[in-house]
Amino acid sequence: MSSVEAWARDYILTTDLATKLAPAEPPKIWDDGPSERLVAPGRPAEFTIEERAHRTRGLNAPSGRARALHTFLHHELQAAELMAWAILAYPEAPRAFREGLVRILQDETRHMRMYAAHIETLGYGVGAFAVRDWFWTRVPSCPDPASFVAVMGLGLESANLEHTASFAARFRSAGDEEGARIQEVVGREEIAHVRFGATWFAAFRGAIAFDDWAKHLPEPLSPILMRGRPLHREARRAAGQSDAFLDALEAFEGRP
Repeated sequence: MSSVEAWARDYILTTDLATKLAPAEPPKIWDDGPSERLVAPGRPAEFTIEERAHRTRGLNAPSGRARALHTFLHHELQAAELMAWAILAYPEAPRAFREGLVRILQDETRHMRMYAAHIETLGYGVGAFAVRDWFWTRVPSCPDPASFVAVMGLGLESANLEHTASFAARFRSAGDEEGARIQEVVGREEIAHVRFGATWFAAFRGAIAFDDWAKHLPEPLSPILMRGRPLHREARRAAGQSDAFLDALEAFEGRP
């Protein structure tokens, strides 16, 4: 019988777009084998990979909104794959932590399907725009679970609290109420992902101190990359970040 680890490995390596968007339900069995650190995901033929990202401009045009949503979908895909990556990379982590990674992976794929459906209503499809595997060039250097949640939950997903709020307003301004609604749904659900990261960082490190968190971001990542402007303080507080942490994050002026 298949294990959660085999399911996670298959998800990362598959090149089937339908499976990336809607993986099978995970098994109930864990094999708790040795650490395995996959270096790259499988990529469906529909995707064209590029080195540089396009700016999300021109949201008044359906093509601009579709491109932005396509970028967000690919961010969710990488996040889902990297949750699977962490399941394999950290077999020594508590089972509750690894089970949480499975739940977040499933949320990310559901978000992908929401994005894909709206991209189609705008006249495009998944694969219509080039994508960048930026997360995959950074996150697999995380040496331990504390570093992983520092980057993902307390980092990239926290910044998405700002980005989803900003893009919801921009989509609504462009007259795309459904696009705005999807951003708001993703933003609300992201709070639980950030809270997961905050809870486990505190469990691994004893507390959530800004300087300790920043030290757990592998080079060349910086706190500047882990925030939007202005900070969505209400959402971040709900996700377990203190005012002292947020004040330090807002004041940070180090390298990008």
